[in-house]
Amino acid sequence: MQTLKEIKPGATVRITKVRGAGPVKRRIMEMGVTKGTEVHVRKVAPLGDPLEIAIRGYELSLRKADAELIEVE
Repeated sequence: MQTLKEIKPGATVRITKVRGAGPVKRRIMEMGVTKGTEVHVRKVAPLGDPLEIAIRGYELSLRKADAELIEVE
């Protein structure tokens, strides 16, 4: 199991599972981060937080804590 937090910039992966519960999981999924969606990791901020990803045709910044809840392959 690998999480989005561990993916290096420039890689494209597919989401296999969104972990978490309640409002946190719902907020992540409302941003379009759902199972089966392809994600391209564009860059990581100099201090490692946040990550910038491309998903569903738009750019999205995610905190490391949120990226850790997203399992990818």
